[in-house]
Amino acid sequence: MQKRIVTVLNEMSEYLSLTQMKKLQEVMLRELGGNRPDIENLSNEDYLTKFLEAKRVEGCSGRTIKYYQATVEHLLKDMAKFSIRKMTTEDIRTYLMEYQKINGCSNVTIDNVRRNLSSFFNWLEEEDYILKSPMRRIHKIRTKKAVKTTISDESMEKLRDGCDNLRDLAMIDFLYATGIRVGELVNLNIDDVDFDGRECVVYGKGDKERRVYFDAKAKVHLKKYLKSRKDGNNALFVTLDAPYDRLKISGVEIRLRQMGRKLNLDRIHPHKFRRTMATRAIDKGMPIEQVQKILGHSQIDTTMQYAMVNQSNVKAAHRRFMA
Repeated sequence: MQKRIVTVLNEMSEYLSLTQMKKLQEVMLRELGGNRPDIENLSNEDYLTKFLEAKRVEGCSGRTIKYYQATVEHLLKDMAKFSIRKMTTEDIRTYLMEYQKINGCSNVTIDNVRRNLSSFFNWLEEEDYILKSPMRRIHKIRTKKAVKTTISDESMEKLRDGCDNLRDLAMIDFLYATGIRVGELVNLNIDDVDFDGRECVVYGKGDKERRVYFDAKAKVHLKKYLKSRKDGNNALFVTLDAPYDRLKISGVEIRLRQMGRKLNLDRIHPHKFRRTMATRAIDKGMPIEQVQKILGHSQIDTTMQYAMVNQSNVKAAHRRFMA
């Protein structure tokens, strides 16, 4: 019976509005006995719980799941009188406009909210909890694309000279050489590093395994740092003071920010090392597909966003080819 109802709905979708389609579905399910007992008594919160469970099974990181949860919970709180199954495109549009107005957030932020809500409602549609996602006609919000800066060779030397301990020197060289995410850095253990091959295995988003590589300079500084340690912690990077716990993401971010401010360098943070590595690799002729593999991106478009080709190289290429 369920298949017949879906067939009828598909046939009528060309002639009826979304509201009319939902009403038709509701009547057909009631009158033709095609109700789904598994969703009849589900609350909005139940749908969210099922969505988050599905994302965990798919291998999404804890941070990503928390972001999904916070975004959808805010929507449900603001639109508490609405059932998820009856929310319309206009309802969501109004919510997004009010959200931006009240919070004074940028188009980038509001587009992130839109993207998370799209994932939620699209999942509900795929699982047949709703007939059609209200997010289908809410398209990507245009944002200004600022050219993101990288760390210059001169700034890297200043950072190296500005290090007052072996750990920080090894850490910035390792980030610069490998281009790994800060979350991947803090999860590394000493045993994960192959010094002879100058490589290590990291686990990225969705616990996807990949191999990354480092240069001789990073190897030398890392070995000096590990030799200087007196603790028994297996973590690759630990805190400077006892009890020498595994370094956390916030610890790396705070330390790099402090170093940048001390040296009057513009916005030094872990992700900037990743972007710098990608840009430098492409500038030196590494194929974009190989850079994509090193960074662990599933889509090559993502790699292109990180690898902002230096404007000076563009100018030189223009003179060479167009002169």
